[in-house]
Amino acid sequence: MNIGNTDFQIQQLTQQAFSALQSGQASKAKSLFEQIIATGKADDSHWLGLAYSSSQTGDEAKALAAVNKALELQPTNIRAVILKADSLARLEKKAESLKFYKYALRLMANAQNIPADIQQGLARAQTACDRQKSEYRAFLMEKLASGGYSPGARNRRFQQSLELALGDKEIFFQQPRRFFYPGLPHIQFYEREQFEWVAEIEAKTDEIRHELTAVMGDSSRFSPYVKSGDARLGQNNQGLDDNPDWGALFLWDYGRLVTENAALFPMTLKALEAAPLPRIANQAPMALFSKLAAETTIPPHNGLLNTRLICHLPIIVPEDCGALRVGNEERPWVEGEMLIFDDSIEHAAWNRSKHERVIFLFEVWRPEITADERELITAMLKAVAEYSETRDGE
Repeated sequence: MNIGNTDFQIQQLTQQAFSALQSGQASKAKSLFEQIIATGKADDSHWLGLAYSSSQTGDEAKALAAVNKALELQPTNIRAVILKADSLARLEKKAESLKFYKYALRLMANAQNIPADIQQGLARAQTACDRQKSEYRAFLMEKLASGGYSPGARNRRFQQSLELALGDKEIFFQQPRRFFYPGLPHIQFYEREQFEWVAEIEAKTDEIRHELTAVMGDSSRFSPYVKSGDARLGQNNQGLDDNPDWGALFLWDYGRLVTENAALFPMTLKALEAAPLPRIANQAPMALFSKLAAETTIPPHNGLLNTRLICHLPIIVPEDCGALRVGNEERPWVEGEMLIFDDSIEHAAWNRSKHERVIFLFEVWRPEITADERELITAMLKAVAEYSETRDGE
């Protein structure tokens, strides 16, 4: 059929071509799309139509060439992306097909009200990606096992790298809200065995518990850990403002010894002397008993500094209590066994039991920071606080 190049004629042919495609007349649709393309005025929708009709007539090579042209004109045309992935899969070009399936999933990651045909294409994409991930995992684990690898605490760091490589976990970095000190390793949990002073404090767990038990019946000793305007978790305290479900009994609070509480915990404070506490006027140390009510969750948040580590000495841990998550790793509390972590990395905690959980929480200097650096950091943070106080008084 010999046609002209007027927009009206192309519009008529376009309507006829898509109508034929929708009614299952693939050969007719293919011929009509080819006529439109011959005018030199085809857009990406016409090339995509040719690709669909070519695919339906079994001409996968032509379908792929046509969809490539459609994507050249409009790289984010989601139907074209999915069709290219499907065509490559039918041509048994598996690796290339997966690239476009993954691209389709990224394009539509936050989309809403997705048409049914695109939903079906995305389902195929997800199935293909899941299958490839499963095959890759099985292959990798088989090779590692043959080389002597087995999961366990001995290989904790390698296990974490493997989980990241397989996409099972995401990467978390230090993001302190107040002060970032460069060059420090991004370690989520430190091991107890790395610190000589830990065993000395852990050995005092029963004594610390004895002192705590003596005041547990006095609820007035505990106050909400997060107070209005305090912003311990950030500007948004996520519903925990003045909430007693997360209670605190402070021995040291922003560098101030809470004398009325300290008098009740002489053995606890004596045990704490073994730890390398930061001492910064009106800022550090911090030491407290943290009480988490039954069925209570502390939402994800980041601490103020990356120059310290936070220590949890579990004192009262009910059965099936829960865990502390730091970055992409979870660890349960075990009475008398300290957890040590970098709170500048996003962390969260939960108590899913029917009883209260209590830990003794305190901060220590990071071991990578030298004595000279500690002095400089202390001087700087003191100066920052003094400046803020003078400005507040203006």
